[in-house]
Amino acid sequence: MKNIQDQSDLNEKKVLLRLDLNVPLENSKITDTTRIDKILPTINLLLKNNAKIIILSHVGRPKGRVVNELSLKPICEDLKSKINTNIKLITKNLKEINSKDLFGHSDEKVVMLENLRFYAEEEKNNNEFAKHLASLADIYVNDAFSCSHRDHASISKIAKFLPSYSGLQLSLEVKALNKITLEIKRPITCIIGGSKISTKINIIKNLIPKFDNIIIVGGMANNILKYKGYPIGKSIIEENCDQIIEKIFYLSKKESCKIIYPEDITVGKDLNSSPKIKELNNVSEDELILDIGPKTIKTINNIIEGSSSVLWNGPAGYFENPDFAKGSFEIAKKIVEKNKAKTIYSVVGGGDTVALLYNIGVVNNFNFVSTAGGAFLEYLEGKELPGIKALN
Repeated sequence: MKNIQDQSDLNEKKVLLRLDLNVPLENSKITDTTRIDKILPTINLLLKNNAKIIILSHVGRPKGRVVNELSLKPICEDLKSKINTNIKLITKNLKEINSKDLFGHSDEKVVMLENLRFYAEEEKNNNEFAKHLASLADIYVNDAFSCSHRDHASISKIAKFLPSYSGLQLSLEVKALNKITLEIKRPITCIIGGSKISTKINIIKNLIPKFDNIIIVGGMANNILKYKGYPIGKSIIEENCDQIIEKIFYLSKKESCKIIYPEDITVGKDLNSSPKIKELNNVSEDELILDIGPKTIKTINNIIEGSSSVLWNGPAGYFENPDFAKGSFEIAKKIVEKNKAKTIYSVVGGGDTVALLYNIGVVNNFNFVSTAGGAFLEYLEGKELPGIKALN
């Protein structure tokens, strides 16, 4: 990929900048600005080089209809205050505008086009829609890694029509994931959670030949415990997963990758009850497994201590209740300790895991924190992302 930093002449060039500004909104108020904050370096680089910026983005799922509650207006206002530059939001039908309509005055530097998903052609990856968007500018820049698994007009098709570059944030995401999956510094450990093992099976299969340890926690681990013959009470579980688990253990043995799952657990009668630490064979029928136990924490921390690289996707328990967040907290604490000593390279991704790190105030103590969800996971599966392929 060519990075926008490789383009020496940006003076007065019109740049179509695809961003992921799909931030959470409540009553038109932004509740988390992380995705906005991460793309500021690319915008500031373009402004410094006197480029004219045309921002493309979406929010929500309006399904090709204009939905006023999903306007980019509040996002435009937030971004305006952060870059200390006026941004004109263009609400006119995108299919009826041309390049001359965008910058009315010579001092206008940034415009934002209204929600791309107001147009059905965006998600249909329509060739003419992409060609029209491309006609508005001289250069295309994708700084939306978290959208790059989508085969949409403004992500993949548009690169056919313009010189195309990656933005600074997208390049950082790809570099971090390559470092953890291709340029491996061993021993390397993956901590993977979530409720459904079937959604992560392809990731696990892809990582087993590359990783030394794969630690399975969260709801996914309940399937393994049941497969091993342990009682799991009324814990969350996914049906018909025995073949998946057999495949995981078969591949791990073949590739000499150790699979680690809980040795003890923390249970509760419900999500808000008092926590109890239990041995694996001692879970009652009316109990839920909601976190890992102290023996498991010690084992995981010992593995992290001996690792040079770690990838973490998915908390170890029901962290929304602090009583069941101890496993996740201790894992985070151990990685942070190694990170501060500069003895580990750490990559974290997935909304719940990132939320956990923000909650406990350690998000800046990891080498890389990805805001991407689906794109992060598909990259780990070894899939070719349309947005990345378009830039290569």
